Amino acid sequence: MRMVDIIRKKRDRLALRPEEIRFFIRGYTEGEIADYHAAAFLMAVYLNGMTEEEMLVLVDEMLHSGEVLDWSQLDGPKVDKHSTGGVGDKTSLVLAPIVAAAGAYVPMISGRGLGHTGGTLDKLEAIPGFDVGLSAEAFGKVLAECGMVISGQTAEVAPADRKLYALRDVTGTVESIPLIAGSILSKKLAEGIDGLVLDVKVGAGAFMKKQADALALARTLARIGKRAGKNVVALITNMDQPLGTHVGNTLEVIESAEVLKGQVTGDLAELSFELAAQMIALGGKAESVSAARELVDDLVSKGVALRKFQEVIAAQGGDPQALEDYTCMPTANKSEQIESPARGVVQRIDAEEVGVAAMLLGAGRGKVDDVIDPGAGVVLHRKVGDSVEAGTPLATLYYNEQAKLAEARSRLSGAYSIGEEAPPPAKLIHKVITE
Repeated sequence: MRMVDIIRKKRDRLALRPEEIRFFIRGYTEGEIADYHAAAFLMAVYLNGMTEEEMLVLVDEMLHSGEVLDWSQLDGPKVDKHSTGGVGDKTSLVLAPIVAAAGAYVPMISGRGLGHTGGTLDKLEAIPGFDVGLSAEAFGKVLAECGMVISGQTAEVAPADRKLYALRDVTGTVESIPLIAGSILSKKLAEGIDGLVLDVKVGAGAFMKKQADALALARTLARIGKRAGKNVVALITNMDQPLGTHVGNTLEVIESAEVLKGQVTGDLAELSFELAAQMIALGGKAESVSAARELVDDLVSKGVALRKFQEVIAAQGGDPQALEDYTCMPTANKSEQIESPARGVVQRIDAEEVGVAAMLLGAGRGKVDDVIDPGAGVVLHRKVGDSVEAGTPLATLYYNEQAKLAEARSRLSGAYSIGEEAPPPAKLIHKVITE
């Protein structure tokens, strides 16, 4: 079997045999297939797609390229959530403690941010001492003791995805449904979960800009996940404006804590609670999603979910007091406000531009090896539909280094569109896919 023949076959829009897909995944993971062959294969898949049968083989082979975790010794459902990424998306920090407090296990393997989207691991590292590089043994210990754990991908879990994702990022092949499905599902199924809730973002700040593309991705993920033997629910959610009001690592931990304290409502709380309810129902810890939602409200109002988060922080070496005294975390020593240029209504906030502004201030990475400033970021004071006067504060930039402040200020100012008439209300959750 030759790699060039496989590339030609996919180039010519022909379906690959299972053994051809396995040959590629195994060969590339083990270093026997060159990057140039792999890059050509990825582009052929990007341009011509894959059948559902091909995707099922791709996911299975990527899943079994490394260790598949086994939590059968734990008496309870194992569920997780995956988001396709967005600006201000810190739902994992809110929902994981809620779901664990409800009695399900949440073995969450998360990633870092790149470009305008933030990463869960970077947010958690804003908490002093929090260890996101747990060994497999430590991962299992925290999960068993606390009911949840959030850590990074180890060398043993889905190594094929780790290599392929790095190559996709530099070859313009990230936005491919078969390749996204292979990446997401291989990592998540390797966690040893029974059920998965998917948050597929659509809009200006998401990878998927169009509803039709998001719907196609969500349905593909749900079908492939179910054919792999897992319970899967997919939600298509709005990412035209940032989720919540805080964008940046320390800032997003603070907003998450405030949601768990019941002090913050709005889109972040609404989506986090809905995702948590879907996970609880999927794991059988409530008879229905509506019953699960009542349980979520109860766990938050009584402080149980917040205490669960503090318990996990301590178990992973962090300082749980950071959720009470926010000055324990790194903060920015400089700030600057952006004000409304006119009276009117906020008609639009370009989520991607807000994310880029935060990245320029140091909250994210333009390149994989960039060093993050945990205290940097943006706080939005007005969101879509809010009325403003000329001079009303729209947002505040927080920073320590001002090398790219001017560009960040320009991006954030340009992200806001002010008009005379209020825009029609935008749906936060467009669709829930269970089949």
